[in-house]
Amino acid sequence: MIRNSSRIGFVGCDLLRAPAEGGGHDHPHRREVAVNGTRIRTVDIHAHCAVPEANAVLGKKVGRNDLLMSDRETRLAAMDAQGLDIAALSINPYWYDAGRDESAEVIRIQNEALAEICAETPDRFVAFATIALQHPDLAVEQIRYAVKELGLRGVSIGCSVEGEELANERFHPVWQICDEMNLLVFMHPQGTRELQASGRLAGSGALGNTIGNPLETTIALSHLIFEGTLDAHPGLKICAVHGGGYFASYAHRSDVVCSTGWHNADPKNKKPPTSYLRDGQLYFDSLVFTPEALRHLAAETGPDRIMIGTDYPFGWTDSEVDLVMNTPELSDDDRVAILGGTAAKLLGLSG
Repeated sequence: MIRNSSRIGFVGCDLLRAPAEGGGHDHPHRREVAVNGTRIRTVDIHAHCAVPEANAVLGKKVGRNDLLMSDRETRLAAMDAQGLDIAALSINPYWYDAGRDESAEVIRIQNEALAEICAETPDRFVAFATIALQHPDLAVEQIRYAVKELGLRGVSIGCSVEGEELANERFHPVWQICDEMNLLVFMHPQGTRELQASGRLAGSGALGNTIGNPLETTIALSHLIFEGTLDAHPGLKICAVHGGGYFASYAHRSDVVCSTGWHNADPKNKKPPTSYLRDGQLYFDSLVFTPEALRHLAAETGPDRIMIGTDYPFGWTDSEVDLVMNTPELSDDDRVAILGGTAAKLLGLSG
């Protein structure tokens, strides 16, 4: 039962291409995607949103006011133009420094708002539950309620918690419940704040985001492997966005560290790090920008470990659908998996 009806706000971005005219999920300009003549359902695993009422609990605003979208039809039109049938909504954590009571209220408002919009437009939106990960026992309760009572499809988290690594033992109850409930964990970076403080990411290249975000994902995945977290929870499934950062491209170096004990390494993982790229625990979005980069990611992970992710509304790419369709090394089965098949399985989408 949804205890509070909150309007959900979508963060907009003027970097987006202009959406098709009209609105609604049945407007005449909706792009339909087909592979080898067969219409398929596409799923965007990486789509951001925000709930103003929840931000207000902690005295925070949702970006700039002129980027706050209350018109759902604008988002649907953008999805229609890109050929996106379903968006899996997620909210980047900004509450990890909050106390128990405040973060409990933030999560309640957010998850109920997410459930509301998914219930109103079930053919276009599903959502990941937000949790107060800094309070693991509370987070476990929030996961159960969000999934069993609100119908949310997985869990979204950051790549660290106020400087603590996700591999810290105190977070194991959260990983255990996600494992037991067979939930996909959507993991999104917040940037490497320690490097930002040092000034190393200053300058003209927006490095806090440009390299800071994929770097934080790489660090988080490395800890989850080297500290044995993935081995301790073999059913845990994590989607690492932005193509998993740099991990997939350089995981073989981690293999060598394990096999040689280089620099007195004492890894706790039971398998070579590259094995985790393909064993069904780690998944990745397609946000790697070029056909060659997507080909390489698929070669390292297997194409059935990749899902399209747009990072909406931040305007990184014009069309992830086109990226998949224009990567010549992919087979038709590969394209079907990346465009929506894998996401549908992980999120429990029927049809």
